[in-house]
Amino acid sequence: MTLLLRPFTSEDRAEAFAAQREVAGENFDFLWGYDVEGTWDDYVRTLEDLARGRRVPEGLVPSATLVGDVAGQLVGRVSVRFELNEFLATRGGHVGYCVRPQFRRRGYATQMLAMAVDMLRDRGVERVLVTCDDDNVASAGVIERCGGQLESTLDIEGDRFRRYWITT
Repeated sequence: MTLLLRPFTSEDRAEAFAAQREVAGENFDFLWGYDVEGTWDDYVRTLEDLARGRRVPEGLVPSATLVGDVAGQLVGRVSVRFELNEFLATRGGHVGYCVRPQFRRRGYATQMLAMAVDMLRDRGVERVLVTCDDDNVASAGVIERCGGQLESTLDIEGDRFRRYWITT
């Protein structure tokens, strides 16, 4: 089935919260930046603002947070940062992604990363930084399948991770 990257909508609330619970123990947020004090519609509007470069809070950059949708099911999430700040240039990179456990090993992460790289290329980004935990062999494989070249492995405050560059 075809994978579609699209913004979150008001209809995604229940499935998105289910996905958040599924990955809760994996040191990754499916609902990156969700504020429990706000409403779901507030979250969707905030993501739309970030994608359009409007009202970008200090410390963040313009970015698109998109869901991977296959036949109406949320299989994953990708965050595409259109520029890098100091943290992203060291640790976070241009792209972060997550696939729900029951949809893994089907190629969705590779498709989402490839689509994110295409989005960045279309915005004039010539080199895309993607990072992963050093022990995350699956993610390293995804990055390498998308053309990632390992630049370095860093250890910052006990957090060991790999830095890859993908030329667009």
